[in-house]
Amino acid sequence: MINPLRVVTADVMPAESPAVAVAVVGGGACGQVCAIYLRQLGVDVVVLERDAQPCGSTALSSGFIPAAATQVQRAQGIEDSVAQFEKDIQNKAHGQAAPHLVHAYAVAVAQAIDGLVDLGLRLEVLRGFRYPGHSALRMHATPERSGSALMAQLQNLSARHGVDVLTQALVRELWMDRQGRVIGVGYERPDGQIEHLACQALVLACNGYGGNPQMLRQWLPEMADAVFAGHTGNDGSAIAWGQQIGARLADMGAYQGHGSWAMPQGALITWGLMMEGGIQVNQWGDRFHDETQGYSEAATHVLAQPGGMAWNLFDDPVLRFAQDFPDFRDAQAAGAVRSSSELAQLAQWVGCDVQRLQATLSAMVPGQTDALGRRIDRVLQAPYHLIKVTGALFHTQGGLDINERCQVLSEQGQPWPNLFAGGGAARGVSGNAVWGYLSGNGLLSAFASGWICANQAAALVR
Repeated sequence: MINPLRVVTADVMPAESPAVAVAVVGGGACGQVCAIYLRQLGVDVVVLERDAQPCGSTALSSGFIPAAATQVQRAQGIEDSVAQFEKDIQNKAHGQAAPHLVHAYAVAVAQAIDGLVDLGLRLEVLRGFRYPGHSALRMHATPERSGSALMAQLQNLSARHGVDVLTQALVRELWMDRQGRVIGVGYERPDGQIEHLACQALVLACNGYGGNPQMLRQWLPEMADAVFAGHTGNDGSAIAWGQQIGARLADMGAYQGHGSWAMPQGALITWGLMMEGGIQVNQWGDRFHDETQGYSEAATHVLAQPGGMAWNLFDDPVLRFAQDFPDFRDAQAAGAVRSSSELAQLAQWVGCDVQRLQATLSAMVPGQTDALGRRIDRVLQAPYHLIKVTGALFHTQGGLDINERCQVLSEQGQPWPNLFAGGGAARGVSGNAVWGYLSGNGLLSAFASGWICANQAAALVR
């Protein structure tokens, strides 16, 4: 259910309301990055988080942030450029990503990572393989390679730099004066009482709409019945609030899906399996798409198979690679991986004819491009491993329309002077369809928009 919001028109906040320079709604990656940088700029900030513990979609992700020309890349001897990164984003989106945001985000995400690393954030660039669509090694991750570890580091930095995070604070009221400027918010506490906070600028860093069935049926009907693997707080509140005040929406058909959600374990299986040589087969033992095109659009390919299911098929070298990822190790411990040296046993698990499965493997000729468009690098060898998967929805990429300063735009394209949006609340850089999602675009948007919102809000309140 959408968190209902009451828009209050008034010239002043209720008497004795505490005041802060900047209020941030949402304590996920976008909100944390924004708040940390605001404190670095000497600006008072309060983060209002609806849950008892900030986590958001970031904690459920792999925690990989794409960025170009960072100090972390240079330290590892990796050559990259912002211009090439922008080109990769637009290539994946078929040129449909908002140009002003592509440029602003590609620049800002590197600044955010460099700034946070200087403050103590521990990141490294993943080596060994490139995610689909990236022309350079640029996936920044914590040593633990998990979204929960990334969120833990951000929360530690936030606490260390004096960010006030108020948990179990569910925003219910948006206060605006007669000129349309935001003057504060009202938020509900666990006892049901409404408390108020006056502010000079407001940042919406709260959520998308992946957990809202009604909105999914309206804008993403193909994913309305898919497994939602995102955070339950993604109820579309920010979008509904924007509609109430006359804000424009953009790219509502964009989202991040994932074609490798283990069933019945309900766990994310890294797409690195596919990039390292793994394949996907359906219940007949046939491959049905080029697995190296991207894990987001793979969700729709998998869901189109009988029962909306498929099998990840890989061998020992891929297994060893995957075991470097904590999410995979957890899924393996939960029984997601089945292993056998006998194709007959694999065929029995899949439910297909063994000769047909053998034909699928035999059709993979190293050095050739197959009928699905995939360049085959090597042949899978026994023993083999299987994981049953479905396609899942992780988070939406459409939302409030914003300019390059992350100011929310009205239906007429005019910016609110002191209302900003980022992360899941705002449109991203994935165009307007599932195939436009370049690996890591979610955290790219979160880090970049958080950094931009902090800069712009700080300049405004000063």
